[in-house]
This record gives sequence, structure tokens and C-alpha cells, in this order.
Amino acid sequence: MQSATDEAVIGLARSEERVLVSADTDFGTLLARSHASAPSVLLMRRVSGRRATEQAGLILVNCELVRADLAAGAIVVLGEATVRIRRLPIG
Repeated sequence: MQSATDEAVIGLARSEERVLVSADTDFGTLLARSHASAPSVLLMRRVSGRRATEQAGLILVNCELVRADLAAGAIVVLGEATVRIRRLPIG
């Protein structure tokens, strides 16, 4: 789906009941504007230059903390030392 539109990616994640993992803040903006309650988005911040294993480690370290929010519908922002959670729908 590398060349797919953001809307198509969100649509597939929603239809397959998946959590969308990205560093692209556009997904959160699109969900907020549409007042959607799904899919959940795990937004990785300040990860440029990090290896995939380091990014996966950050997710795994915080997985239990954010599991219920992601299951209920949320935008979770993971930074190196921060976690922010915003439940969906927004607005």
C-alpha cells in the first residue's frame, strides 16, 4: 500500500480491524476531521534514523500500557520518553 492514499490505508485498517502504525501525522488529522472511531493509530514520533528493531522495541515496551486504548479506538503517540493517548472519536 506504499502508493495508496491515506484514505485508502485508513479504510483498509478499519475494514481489517487493524491498528495503523505510522510516523505520518496526517492519519490523526484525517481521523479527527472525520470524527471516526476507528482505526486506532499508533504514531511514532522522533523515530527518523532509528532502526526498525529500535522502533519495534519502543512499541513492545509500551504495548501493555496502551493495549486497552488501542482496542477501544485511540490515537497513541509514542515518543522516546513520552506516551500520549487521545481516545476516538475526536471532536
